[in-house]
Amino acid sequence: MSSGTRKPRASRLGRFARGRQPDRNPLRRGSDRIETAVLAALIIAFAAAAPFTAQATGAWVHAIAHRVQATQQASWHQATAVLLNAAPAVSGKTRFLPQVKAWWTAPDGKKVTGQVSVQPGTRAGTTVPVWTTRDGQLTDPPLQDSQVADQVVSAEIAGVLALAIVLTVTGLLARRALDKRRMAAWDADWRTTEPRWTTRHKGSEH
Repeated sequence: MSSGTRKPRASRLGRFARGRQPDRNPLRRGSDRIETAVLAALIIAFAAAAPFTAQATGAWVHAIAHRVQATQQASWHQATAVLLNAAPAVSGKTRFLPQVKAWWTAPDGKKVTGQVSVQPGTRAGTTVPVWTTRDGQLTDPPLQDSQVADQVVSAEIAGVLALAIVLTVTGLLARRALDKRRMAAWDADWRTTEPRWTTRHKGSEH
């Protein structure tokens, strides 16, 4: 058994957090304090802007989806399709419904035939509701209020994520610029210190 107690290693996040503490450590460089200030400003900006970003993005998408919904409701029509054939029975589980031939009446009174999706085993002559365009072609149902709400929530989440990405990229670019500044300062310090260190090292050898 070891007589000494092994100290836990500091995590990378812990070292990063300690390196960004706003203390008066004389070894902390000016660029380190600037980086701490930039990081704090980005966090504050995200906390302040995220709710407004989500609200603005959600309102924008809601307006677009509502216009699409209104257009679809005004242009599309619900009709009753009559099955001309029976739908085959499907054994086992399947993700796709069988399609059978059916006819329905277009908004202009014209009789239209086509393929409609129905439950397996549906008998011929059964009527099913369908949505059509003005010329009688099948289409999906208009957007439902629940679908509009889902689009709004997705847009709000996407807006906040986009804000986070923009601020993260801004922070990385700022850190890259500060790293270049630190490297330049280290090079300048070394050019000043290296001749004296070399002379002292040679003198100690003699």
